[in-house]
Amino acid sequence: MKKMLMASAATLAMVGAASAEDVKLGILIGFTGPIESLTGHMAAAAENAMAEVNASGKAPNGWNFVSVRGDSTCADSAAATAAAERLITAEGVKGIIGGDCSGVTRAVLTNVAMPNGIVMVSPSATSPALSADPDDGLFFRTAPSDAREGEVMADVLQEHGVKSIALSYSNTDYGKGLAESIANAFIAKGGTVTINASHDDGKADYSAEVAALAAAGGDLLVVAGYLDQGGKGIIQASLDSGAFSTFGLPGGMVGENLPKTIGPALDGSYGQHANSDAQGMNYLIETGKAANPSFDGSGAYAAESYDAAALIMLAMAAAGTTDSKVYKEKVMDVANAPGEKVYAGELAKALELIAAGTDIDYEGATGVELIGPGESAGRYREFVVKDGKYETVKFR
Repeated sequence: MKKMLMASAATLAMVGAASAEDVKLGILIGFTGPIESLTGHMAAAAENAMAEVNASGKAPNGWNFVSVRGDSTCADSAAATAAAERLITAEGVKGIIGGDCSGVTRAVLTNVAMPNGIVMVSPSATSPALSADPDDGLFFRTAPSDAREGEVMADVLQEHGVKSIALSYSNTDYGKGLAESIANAFIAKGGTVTINASHDDGKADYSAEVAALAAAGGDLLVVAGYLDQGGKGIIQASLDSGAFSTFGLPGGMVGENLPKTIGPALDGSYGQHANSDAQGMNYLIETGKAANPSFDGSGAYAAESYDAAALIMLAMAAAGTTDSKVYKEKVMDVANAPGEKVYAGELAKALELIAAGTDIDYEGATGVELIGPGESAGRYREFVVKDGKYETVKFR
């Protein structure tokens, strides 16, 4: 069944005491930690969806959705668990958009969401292990599994004529799962992985790790890490030592902070991240920028965050209740065919159709299609870094 994201800790609505009609959604993502440069856009996108529904005045029972933010840190499971407990027990959220990184998401799902019967829809937790984890039908994700990204990256590398890679990955659930997927897919296509080695985040010096990578060699270095932490450190140390000059960049390495920090030396590196050219994407980009000129709706996991929040609210409307144990059964229904297609920017239309008893097929900003255990089938944007920007090559 489909996986859902619930909004985390940020306030969307009017200042003042919450009314009986307010429905709180938690946004549980790493406002601090190894992907903090991405999460402002992610939260803003989820909150844009809530604001769109509130402005329509078409939510059932006069519901007014209020965002409450919680910091998962991306890396500290104890901190993420405590933040989730606060959202549920103190704030009374009816669903959670998040978590973000796979390790903390698994901890929150097991230790907090399942015991409390609260739906989670993650926009960015991509570990293949989450596909098989018990979830009581409460967990969904609008980002595809890394099992799929490994296949896409192997195709990208092959099309660039790469025969061998060195592979460095963050010593986390995310890094391990993605590195395994990339290595298996690349080898299956006839490529060679010269070394598949972990790196710890938060270190000041990565020269030892880079020396081992350089000794193994390879046509380029694939870095399955985090752009604000060890992944960035591995790239900088590789450039400083001359070990590698071109890098393969999966989703966790995609964000404006990386080329800004590394500079022109990153030009020519390439990769992919979960993203879409779906019909609703332009709406998210344009309306987001109108409200906030610094908002990047095309950035990693922003569109997935909008869709996560939308799925929760539409499932609630279809069920006629904010009770997770009930509306969890409607997530797959509103996300998939059959039904009238609904795109980002059309949440008012979706609510009207639901109220009239008409089935909807929510496409959203990313072309949502939930498969198997409630996760996105996935589209990917292939890019190359050029003049300090991630320039789109094509979508896959």
